[in-house]
Amino acid sequence: MTDETDLSAITTLGRAAPQPRSPEEARLDPVPNPKRGTLYLARFTCPEFTSLCPVTGQPDFAHLVIDYAPDAHLVESKSLKLFLTSFRNHGAFHEDCTVEVGRRIQEAIRPLWIRVGGYWYPRGGIPIDVFWQSGPPPEGLWLPDQGVPPYRGRG
Repeated sequence: MTDETDLSAITTLGRAAPQPRSPEEARLDPVPNPKRGTLYLARFTCPEFTSLCPVTGQPDFAHLVIDYAPDAHLVESKSLKLFLTSFRNHGAFHEDCTVEVGRRIQEAIRPLWIRVGGYWYPRGGIPIDVFWQSGPPPEGLWLPDQGVPPYRGRG
């Protein structure tokens, strides 16, 4: 995608958009970054992310935090919401879902840097937290804590 992004190519914003049946079918729309050249962090928080266990078909729940330092493009938020909800009927392990979210955003907008924290709720008594990032963060980028406390159960 070039800096002269054709906004008419956006597939979701301002129009009816059906829910993608799978993450593979979902499209992430890049939009021009109006502050290109400024180092800053953008954050999306998805406290109700769901997918399915690929073995049992039982639902899995996570709190995802997506941080990225944009370059030429931002990810359009409606397309991101549709992408994230496309995992609801998708069978994959926690690690696969978390890393796939980060990689797909990276492919779509080519940010300077991206990280995803996947804070998965316990199944079988064990919470699984998965963290992925594209590499070291750019020097001078403010990295706030993701704000999700470690799982403590009732204690």
